[in-house]
Amino acid sequence: MVNLTTSVRDTVSEQPNDLAIVTDDRELTYEDLWAQISGFAAGLAERDVGVDDRVAVYLPNTPEFVVTFHGTLAAGGVVVPMNPQYRTREISHLLADSGAKVVVTLPDLVPFVEEVRDETDVEHIVSLGPGDATFFGDFLAEGEGDVESREDDDLAVQPYTSGTTGTPKGVELTHRNLTSNAHGAAALAPGGVGPDDSLLGVLPLFHIYGMTVCMNATLFSGGTFYPLPTWDAQQALSLIQDAELTMMHGVPAMYNDIINQPNAAEFDLSSIRMAGVGGGGIPIEVLRRFEELYDAKIYEGYGLTETSPVTHFNTPDKGRRVGSIGRTIDDVSARIVTDDFEELPPVEKGPLAEDDAELDDVTGEIVIAGPNVMRGYASLPDATTDAFTEADGKRWFHTGDIGYWDEDGFFYVVDRKKHMINTAGYNVYPREVEELLFEHPAVADVAVVGIPDERRNETVKAFVVLTPDADVTEDEIQQFCLDNLAAYKHPREVVFVDELPRTTTGKVQKFELQQQ
Repeated sequence: MVNLTTSVRDTVSEQPNDLAIVTDDRELTYEDLWAQISGFAAGLAERDVGVDDRVAVYLPNTPEFVVTFHGTLAAGGVVVPMNPQYRTREISHLLADSGAKVVVTLPDLVPFVEEVRDETDVEHIVSLGPGDATFFGDFLAEGEGDVESREDDDLAVQPYTSGTTGTPKGVELTHRNLTSNAHGAAALAPGGVGPDDSLLGVLPLFHIYGMTVCMNATLFSGGTFYPLPTWDAQQALSLIQDAELTMMHGVPAMYNDIINQPNAAEFDLSSIRMAGVGGGGIPIEVLRRFEELYDAKIYEGYGLTETSPVTHFNTPDKGRRVGSIGRTIDDVSARIVTDDFEELPPVEKGPLAEDDAELDDVTGEIVIAGPNVMRGYASLPDATTDAFTEADGKRWFHTGDIGYWDEDGFFYVVDRKKHMINTAGYNVYPREVEELLFEHPAVADVAVVGIPDERRNETVKAFVVLTPDADVTEDEIQQFCLDNLAAYKHPREVVFVDELPRTTTGKVQKFELQQQ
């Protein structure tokens, strides 16, 4: 049996006085952190929130996120992470579907929770600042630091991801899933992450990449975590240089921002011994320019929310192949399969040129098996069944990504199924944006697609057919989206058209729109 948070408790026992978290205005030793984790767990117990009860963490990267996350697990509860960019219409489904009893958030976000409270099971709203909600410091209670015993396959975290329909689905990640992957992620650096390491925490902690690879891998290994609540390239560069941080992980857009800073060459990043990238393929030119500027290598990886997340990585000690997502990490298996689940053979060596005729013969869907793979989708048995294939004694998860592999074991992603848009590491599902735009009185028809973007990998573009006599501008359409959705989901481009290209059965031909 394992409780995810016992790995933090073990670190506390071994190095109580070492720094665990550092921000602009606070330094928490491991002993300090554990006292707050215990206090939060005790606060939950006083309010009859315990085993299997859901606690929503609606916060940016702050020490309170870490405390709430591990305090919930210590009490035997389940963490429901929510993007702090989300607004009322987005959190309403997550809170109602998860059944969260407690929400921990910022003062400015409390009104969004209050607005949907009557439609959910929320009993307590906890705020990091003054206001009508319970103040975070007052929520903490006296606790002895006990950790509730949990089975390996008990639920620990329920993040939400959108399926091909755009409807958010709760992903059931167990204590074994997340513990195995955090320790696996910590082992990716040469010699592993250790007490002498310090990691830049710029990836959002509500996202599985930041949660597992940055927060938990660091705390499980006794390193020091430097969370930043918002992304700012100048702030990140200064922090790395001044604090001599040893590790960083980011999405491609972050590395692109760094190299495009006017004073990028003035920063000294020689302390960095490990730089990882995920959440989408990094342009090779961005990778090369970063490495030329700072004499530091970027190592690409791959994963999904459903896999906790890491499945593949290019590692410094085992070599890397630029353009590849790397080899599978320890204890994880992967295959390239056809629609009939027949395994495709590897190529001799990748990457292949995109126009290589051989590419069509060797590409298939990437499927994953291992201790990191989710239990299933919450309350969605059909979706869970569709996501897996049982073969050769293993339970294979269908990633929905198309790729191939080579004889050296390196995997390559060439495309994504359906129409999901990956923008700066975030997944945007066109249907969600389309359904909102259909609510606008001036919109008669709409299609949303992803188009290439040098900084974000892809960006959102909307093609809108207006109602007769409609009087609306592109800027007003964009503002409507900004008012109702997280900012990264809004269309950066809006084009008014007379009609959408459709098949004879009425389906929008999105590939035609992407070429416009």
